[in-house]
Amino acid sequence: MDALAREPAFSPVVSVSSVFKYTLLNIIPVLKYSQEMSKFWNQRTQRLQPYVPGEQPQDQRYIKLNTNENPTPPSTGVLKAMHEAVDDGLNLYPDPDCRQLKRSIADYYALPVENVFVGNGSDEVLAHIFAGLFDHNKSLICPDISYSFYPVYARLYDISLKQIPLGAGFELDLGVYPVDNGGVIFANPNAPTSLAIGRDDIQAFLERNTDSVVVVDEAYVDFGAQSCASLVGAYPNLLVVQTVSKSRSLAGLRVGFALGNPELIEGLERIKNSFNSYPLDKVALAGAKAAFEDTQGFETARQEVIRVRNQASTRLRKLGFEVLDSSANFIFARPHFLSAEAVYLGLKQAGVLVRYFNAPRISEYLRITVGTEREMAMLVEKLIQLKQDG
Repeated sequence: MDALAREPAFSPVVSVSSVFKYTLLNIIPVLKYSQEMSKFWNQRTQRLQPYVPGEQPQDQRYIKLNTNENPTPPSTGVLKAMHEAVDDGLNLYPDPDCRQLKRSIADYYALPVENVFVGNGSDEVLAHIFAGLFDHNKSLICPDISYSFYPVYARLYDISLKQIPLGAGFELDLGVYPVDNGGVIFANPNAPTSLAIGRDDIQAFLERNTDSVVVVDEAYVDFGAQSCASLVGAYPNLLVVQTVSKSRSLAGLRVGFALGNPELIEGLERIKNSFNSYPLDKVALAGAKAAFEDTQGFETARQEVIRVRNQASTRLRKLGFEVLDSSANFIFARPHFLSAEAVYLGLKQAGVLVRYFNAPRISEYLRITVGTEREMAMLVEKLIQLKQDG
């Protein structure tokens, strides 16, 4: 989804220097991955098209609304727990089973600890799922517009991928998904569209799809969607994947987890212990554990993001944006006064980063992370200027 599919049509409001920066940061990495081959790479490595994260330019300070980080810092309780973990025990390995963190997660979701798996970020958890739980002899099913790491992992693990188109309004309809598959994965809320489907719709699909693993990627679920964590006891093929990066303001720790039937969890443990027995360090374990125990801090930060998101969505609509009803900590919006690409480049030149995907169906939309109230006000101010200069 991040790879460029066509030559950019630059707006006259964008300077040559910003065009050069756009080319340097977006086109050159794609060419690097597709053309520079070493004789020491095996065929699998040559076939890979790596995931390209949101740009992190270092040429100046930006208002950073392009990588879906939480604008709220970790709570004092979380920071205190991490500081206390930095002691003379750092010469010893951390707990490879992450028992205390698993217990805190299990208690939070009212599940047995045997239903919990943890890993180095939800991306690593997803990688283990692709490696060990999907049937590599059948096609994996996912939406055509979703988290762009899914196709990357499919290539990495030689899995055939069948992408089902979202509806005209980017809605996910599980009713059209075939049950003869090697597994199903989708994000709820979806990224980058920000839309969510109800738990009842997912449960209805689980009633039909009983012979393969169904993964619900809930990275953004705390901002407005219904979690399927309560369903894992009833459906042995369901895995719910979450992270502490978004709603718990700990993207820098790299902690993710999965909730599911003990048989699925044991499968993930086998993969993990065949790859890295110590994926989480002592400080990360302490911080993530404290984050699940600090329910008040979590709820306060979550509600603030939702409030600012709704406020910003209203302002963007008044500016002439088509804004989807977000259930995430980002907004997916289509400007009508300039092209999405021109707005992206103009904002970047003005010191504001948002995410632009030059890809079919979504090339006229921008994904805008919900920042602080002040940051979103500055975004609107820059957009007003772009519209006036348009």
